[in-house]
Amino acid sequence: MSGNIQVITEDYLSVTITSNITPFGVEKRFAKGLTVSSLKDKLELITGASAATMKLSAFDKDNKLVCQLDNDDALLGSYQIDSGMKIHVEDQQKKIGEYEDVSKVEKFEITEEDYAKRGDSVRAFKERNKMGRFNEEAMKQKEEEQKQKAEEEIQKAATMKVGDRCEVRVPGQPARRGLVQYVGGTDFKPGMWVGVQYDEPHGKNDGSVGGKRYFQCQEKYGGFVKPLTLEVGDFPEEEFDL
Repeated sequence: MSGNIQVITEDYLSVTITSNITPFGVEKRFAKGLTVSSLKDKLELITGASAATMKLSAFDKDNKLVCQLDNDDALLGSYQIDSGMKIHVEDQQKKIGEYEDVSKVEKFEITEEDYAKRGDSVRAFKERNKMGRFNEEAMKQKEEEQKQKAEEEIQKAATMKVGDRCEVRVPGQPARRGLVQYVGGTDFKPGMWVGVQYDEPHGKNDGSVGGKRYFQCQEKYGGFVKPLTLEVGDFPEEEFDL
């Protein structure tokens, strides 16, 4: 029985490109029919190294040197390089982080007064179209709504006290029962807040936020909600059949 044995090799190589200029690598795909000179031109755009001064080295998956790509006229496929290997770009005229130091980038600066005079700025566009803070009527209405909501929260909080059984009803989440452990203002956000010790570990803390303790409970059993999302009353612990 006779037959022909045919060896099929890939026309492209997928390799990781690293350099002495940037601390990270990037995976790229190149044709084996590409000359080393053409490869350098492409690597110039990828790494920032100069094609005229860069040196290329190939490393295997164990980071062992395989070969130097030192013939600009040779084809990439003529070297013993397989997919998964690394091609390292070395350019001694460049240094690591050279293109990452934004302090060297010339910045455009403009005074607040000059910016206010420009007619092509985002601010000018918002002013013309009465958007955001430039819509006095909308801003006034929003302020009134916020004041009204804050007053409602204060009134609602006044109906609660530490030790009350409660049920938290946050839109988009299942109702959760627990015990009121704190009512009042906090350092982490303005307004009125209610600290709840949940019956189940549905919380985010142990009664402390940002290093300040408001009440004591087990980790993941504590949480803070706005008064308008909570009801106090006859909400006994739920029994779950196991």
